[in-house]
Amino acid sequence: MNPLRFAKGMRISHSTLTGDEAYVHDIPSFGLGVFLMSEPGECKSACLAALNAGYTHIDTARAYSNEHEVGEALKESGVNREDVFITTKLRRMHAVGFEEVLEHCQTSLELLDTDYIDLYLVHAPPEDMDHRAPVWKGMEHCLEQGWVKAIGVSNYGGHHLESMREYAKYLPSVNQIEVNPWLQRPELRAATQSVGAKVMAYSPLARGHKLEDPDLIEIANRLGCTPAQVAIKFCHDLGCITIPKSSREERIVENLASLNVDLSSERESLAAMECGYISGWDPTSEP
Repeated sequence: MNPLRFAKGMRISHSTLTGDEAYVHDIPSFGLGVFLMSEPGECKSACLAALNAGYTHIDTARAYSNEHEVGEALKESGVNREDVFITTKLRRMHAVGFEEVLEHCQTSLELLDTDYIDLYLVHAPPEDMDHRAPVWKGMEHCLEQGWVKAIGVSNYGGHHLESMREYAKYLPSVNQIEVNPWLQRPELRAATQSVGAKVMAYSPLARGHKLEDPDLIEIANRLGCTPAQVAIKFCHDLGCITIPKSSREERIVENLASLNVDLSSERESLAAMECGYISGWDPTSEP
């Protein structure tokens, strides 16, 4: 069974303060994350494997130093640009002002060797609160110029999202945060939805830290799948855009096949796995 039939796209848009929707765009609900793929050729190889397997969404970032390999893979794959959704991110150290956003957006476009970015995210709330409004104004400018099809944020907490109402013309279309069975974040997911944004789940495998979890293994054994597939499908079933990372072709294919897994009989067991475990970076609780 083709896993992609379970990974239908969803609509993202930007809510205005009057409640209207602007800049509607379709995003595939499943994709490849390329975090920590810094060895020469590693990201390119992974992207080619993913595109060959049928992936239609690749998530990268300026901080990953591999945007150029994503662009190279797309060109070499022969897949039409309009058939692949590319997400990238404004590095936190670059999120310091309006003009800087424009400059670094253009650099990402050059590195990706593309005419547009499908989704451009602020990688984390700017550390200087005075920079947050002008940075978002820069993101909005990129959107209005057509350099990007949609804009959003990453690692924003509920209070960060709420404060955006004070300065945003267009509220974010996406908030990319860590979500997995051990960090389910119902309140933050609800806060994200309250501003009209979709949740994108990164680290659905908790960076591999929890794959030996006996509860996860028991569920996988009952379902006849791998522990990783359970964790990935859990995020997807929550309604999150899900972007597991792997540079190994067999895992890339296995991750996609997680979409065929039926978790309906294990919902209570999965809900009980919540333990507030944060596997990596978490600016969502910063001021």
